[in-house]
Amino acid sequence: MILNAKEDAMWDANQIDHELKQAEEALKNLGTAVTIFGSARIPEDDHYYHATVEVAQKIAEAGFAIISGGGPGIMAAANQGAVQGKAESVGLNIVLPREQHPNPYQTKSLKFSQFIPRKLTFFNYSSAFICMPGGFGTLDELFEVLTLIQTGKLKRSPVMLYDNDFWAQLFAWFKTSLMDKKLISADTFDWVYIVNSTEEVMEILKKHNV
Repeated sequence: MILNAKEDAMWDANQIDHELKQAEEALKNLGTAVTIFGSARIPEDDHYYHATVEVAQKIAEAGFAIISGGGPGIMAAANQGAVQGKAESVGLNIVLPREQHPNPYQTKSLKFSQFIPRKLTFFNYSSAFICMPGGFGTLDELFEVLTLIQTGKLKRSPVMLYDNDFWAQLFAWFKTSLMDKKLISADTFDWVYIVNSTEEVMEILKKHNV
């Protein structure tokens, strides 16, 4: 049976509410967490995968939980680093037609059918965000975080773009096409950074008292 628009919207609303409550129950004792975004397509032998494991492990060893999208690629690397660092390793899995399958490094694995509650869970439980290289999905997550912080809907938290070679052109565009034309505030760069090492990540977390 095909639902009409009204029935379909109600099902979505009910499902979103259910998935948010599921996340709230699962993560109520999580503690301070850092989210790591990035591509599902990065293979295990890629240097970005190894860098993500290293970053996540160091953050975990400092006492933070790690949250990822729960899938392969960078998401698996983030959860692997969390496990190696002996911290809570959260995966927010989403049902997709391709690419997404749960990685084996999750100590808490949540399953979402809707993007809205999944994104809200990232935002509600994270005190900092790291964007490793990624495609449209990673860019969507990055820009939503930036928008929510800019509009005051999300607490100002550090947002780190990892690897200058990958992010430099976008970062320069932020400054030349957006800031120079006063389309964003200059103080945006008090909380948005490009980083190139685990040490820089840890310094920024300390700077912001995460």
